[in-house]
Amino acid sequence: MNKKKAIVIGAGVNGLVLSNYLQKSNYDVKIIEKSKSIGGACSSDSISINNKDISFAKGATVLGMMPDFIFKDTGLSKKLKIYSPEFQKVVYFENEGSEVNIYKDPYKLQKELYNKVGERGSVIEFRDDENKVVQFIKDGYKTGEPPSIDSAIKVLGKDLVDMWITGTARDLLNHYFTSDKTKLYMGMTVIESSPESIDSKGSAFIIPLMDSGSVFDGYWGYVKNGIWQVTEELGNINKSIGVEINISSEIDEIDSENKKVFLESGKSFDYDVLVFATDPLTPTKYFKNKKLKKTLEEKKYTGTSGKVTAFFKNKVKWINHSDDDDSLSSFKFIFSVDNLNDFEIKSQNAYNKLNYYEPGYIQVYCEGAGQRKLGNKEPFDKLIFFTKNISYDKKGYEIPEIHEKIKDTVFKYILNPEDCVKSVFLTPKDMNQEFHFPEGNIDHMMLTDGQNFNQRTFSEINNSFYNFGDLLDVFYCGAGSYPCGSVAGTAGYMCFKNITRHK
Repeated sequence: MNKKKAIVIGAGVNGLVLSNYLQKSNYDVKIIEKSKSIGGACSSDSISINNKDISFAKGATVLGMMPDFIFKDTGLSKKLKIYSPEFQKVVYFENEGSEVNIYKDPYKLQKELYNKVGERGSVIEFRDDENKVVQFIKDGYKTGEPPSIDSAIKVLGKDLVDMWITGTARDLLNHYFTSDKTKLYMGMTVIESSPESIDSKGSAFIIPLMDSGSVFDGYWGYVKNGIWQVTEELGNINKSIGVEINISSEIDEIDSENKKVFLESGKSFDYDVLVFATDPLTPTKYFKNKKLKKTLEEKKYTGTSGKVTAFFKNKVKWINHSDDDDSLSSFKFIFSVDNLNDFEIKSQNAYNKLNYYEPGYIQVYCEGAGQRKLGNKEPFDKLIFFTKNISYDKKGYEIPEIHEKIKDTVFKYILNPEDCVKSVFLTPKDMNQEFHFPEGNIDHMMLTDGQNFNQRTFSEINNSFYNFGDLLDVFYCGAGSYPCGSVAGTAGYMCFKNITRHK
């Protein structure tokens, strides 16, 4: 049986996952990657401190949204050691001395929120309904079915769909909770990748979406040595099954009529199927579809997430916490606001570039403690401060005062801040330069009204969600497609199902 020829453009996690499934389904797969290494935003950097080298995550930091079946099907489960902290997450409100423990058990969490922030709503009802929506999302991943409002209503009923999928985050949070502090924690993922308004239609859906990975059953965690091992190992697995990976390869031209890709090096490849696992704007350089180009130009792409990677010469010690690495590796959250209105104002101020930085919340990934739990001994402890509300204006080195302000905010909760010997600050502008994210958005495209859930597609072909425009043999599965970005590979898998379902 003759193999079909597939060319995949982009060697990030989606391109690698798609290639893995296609190659094992009687396709001859070639990957074209313009960077000198694979991985996309799931890649590493290194720094030398006191003559000691240490690697760190350049873009993505933690693993969470990957489905368990992709982790197993691709062979990654046999290659990687992963860990998610069992210890509860901890929330700090910057203007107050107390901390709030976010327990996995909804009954314990209900009691904690009642005692600490006066919550009189129902955490249990919220978690029950969220789990129903998350299960619906997961089932769609597994079958590779494109997202549909009609199918959601059949499974969940119209009330849940109106609230959790097409509704606003503010209405969702107000339905279940009475305390602004509870609403802030439960709703913070709405602006995880972009400055989405909590009053935007469909913004509620971002909340269950961010909990829909099953590799850690809805939670997030660490990969031994670093998250970039996901793409490095997947690249090795793909090579071992026959995928050809071409790095440092720039495309010169695509002849869609004769199904040929020409590289600047002079090489050319024929294809039966061509897939872009890139940002959504890149494919428009090669096709003369004015309607599609105009549609893409009108989309919203802005990102407002930045990150500081801080290195400590000794183990980081948190105020009021034990020295146990499961406790030390749990996720920490620091809120500089205490109500939804301020949360919204600061997010939108960053979006509208009224200030370079509007303190909202900082999510702390305790990477060093996570690596110790995984048996990886490194010369420095590491913390990553995932920071919200940085406008798309300047690179990190241009705003050192903001770099220091972010560190100072976190250091209030650390007993040994003087042990921090180095830190690296990346802004949305840096993310754009490093990874070609349009306007610095880690999910490439905002998760906003008109480009979320069933509308997160560029296909003009009926019943073929991942086609690109009206091109029958050209597809798109980058982070700008459903479900969204993160180190998940779900869009790559769902695109594979789309391609093979209609072949």
